[in-house]
Amino acid sequence: MMQILNFPISPAFDIVNRDGCEMILDTLRQKYVVLTPEEWVRQNFVRYLIEGLGFPQGRTAIEKGFVFQKMQCRVDVLVYDATGKALLMGECKAPEVKIVQQAFDQIGRYNAVVQAAYLVVTNGLQHYCCAIDRAKNSYRFLNALPRYEAISL
Repeated sequence: MMQILNFPISPAFDIVNRDGCEMILDTLRQKYVVLTPEEWVRQNFVRYLIEGLGFPQGRTAIEKGFVFQKMQCRVDVLVYDATGKALLMGECKAPEVKIVQQAFDQIGRYNAVVQAAYLVVTNGLQHYCCAIDRAKNSYRFLNALPRYEAISL
């Protein structure tokens, strides 16, 4: 049994045991993936975005690949706006991993390429979200994760 996380919804997940390994159905990628603590956070975070905050499932991607400084990288969660621009990028850590400056540095580096308007770092217990203001070259932390319709103008 996986740890209870700090999201205000409790979605039902399809979890199976294959060859002694717990697998969870990733409904976005439409395949079973190994149920690690980080994957548990990622799946709960995505379901919260979609079911709790109204983010469109069809504009949400998990482990989206991109190139950063000639290296292949993957972002945990990426949500696009109606025009196909990156709207929100999320970095997920396992619940036992403390969220420290290094996580923000990582997502900040990735965002130099991705150019998302909102960045989220979560370990399932604590969530940090900041809005990026490119015109002022600044950011501000939000008290809560925003609803999709509030940021997808």
